[in-house]
Amino acid sequence: MLDPRGDQVGKVKDVVIQNRSANRPPKVKGLVVELFAHRRIFLSMERVRSIDPNQVIVSGLVNTRRFEAREREMLVVAQAFDRTVRRAEAKSAETIFDVAIHHPRSRDWEVAEVALREVARRPFQRPHITIVDWAEVPDFIEVTAPRDAEQQAMRLSELKAADVARELHDMDPPLRAAVIEAMDDDRLAEALEELPEDEQVDVIETMDTERAADVLEEMDPDDAADLIAELEPGLAETILQRMEPDEARDVRTLLSYDAATAGGLMNPEPVVLGADATVADALAQVRQEEVTPAMAALVFICRSPLDTPTGRYLGAVHIQRLLREPPSALAAALIDPDIAPLTPQSNIAQVSRYFATYDMVCAPVVDAEQRLIGAVTVDDVLDHILPSDWRGLQLDRLELEVTDG
Repeated sequence: MLDPRGDQVGKVKDVVIQNRSANRPPKVKGLVVELFAHRRIFLSMERVRSIDPNQVIVSGLVNTRRFEAREREMLVVAQAFDRTVRRAEAKSAETIFDVAIHHPRSRDWEVAEVALREVARRPFQRPHITIVDWAEVPDFIEVTAPRDAEQQAMRLSELKAADVARELHDMDPPLRAAVIEAMDDDRLAEALEELPEDEQVDVIETMDTERAADVLEEMDPDDAADLIAELEPGLAETILQRMEPDEARDVRTLLSYDAATAGGLMNPEPVVLGADATVADALAQVRQEEVTPAMAALVFICRSPLDTPTGRYLGAVHIQRLLREPPSALAAALIDPDIAPLTPQSNIAQVSRYFATYDMVCAPVVDAEQRLIGAVTVDDVLDHILPSDWRGLQLDRLELEVTDG
């Protein structure tokens, strides 16, 4: 394993995967890496920049806490390799010989195919290798959740986040706990963002801290910060320590601001491009699946570095303007000079007036050094100007409408 400069950091020893509902390919969560001090650590796939047969290139901060396998996870080398499986269409038993992973565009790394080696029936027989889709391997990852909970999780995976939240809101506590255990981290994170704060806290407090950290990493940083702020301080700090360093840093930064200011409302991961980026570059960024419609409304142009806090903020470009210009045009030439940035100290009244006055759905937040530190979206503003229990009232109203209908 190499860093971006080509220096060796350690050696990859295993791959950590996790089952997902609705017959989706298992998610590749990260790598088990042995450092030179013979300490094995976990490296999230978000840090991986490229993989080839001889090396893995990584970047970003690495948590050097000793690796410990978590529940619902599986180590490919230690637990999958050499395991005997029996496929109905195979003439004899087979063992798992190798696993292929791939990285679909704008999605998580996932398991794609499995190489199976035929168990030799005679001495010195050369074993036959068959490559199959992961789903053709019986019990590739064992399902430990109760069957009804697994079925519920699969059903919920097809719903929108708000509908999942309503279903969880209505469930009996024992069933809800089982379903939450069976749900994918990313789907649970989306649903949590739609639940009332008190129910978010209840869900997180029932989880082990490792799973809670995984789920919070999947949430938008501003939503994760709001939730962590509601937890008991000791539990909040424990979860933060178990999150990936970059994710925890973003949350800690947001927690340093008053929740009712632009600094507390902002998302520290807006779409940021350099001054030499083209319209095609900008549209490729806003097309990413994880970018919300509100966040995609503006592209921000800054000097290097492009991670927040960025270099000097140059301005913002509307997505509508990008769609009207040729792909080769420079995005920086399309900056709207009328978009004035907010400061992190701008209070909720100032922020809401800003959005109402300029008909904006997204706004930049710039610090005293003129560096972009995040962006506020209109949904973040609505969350703070609506009554504190509006999510619970909305879920109850939806339930009433369904019942009356």
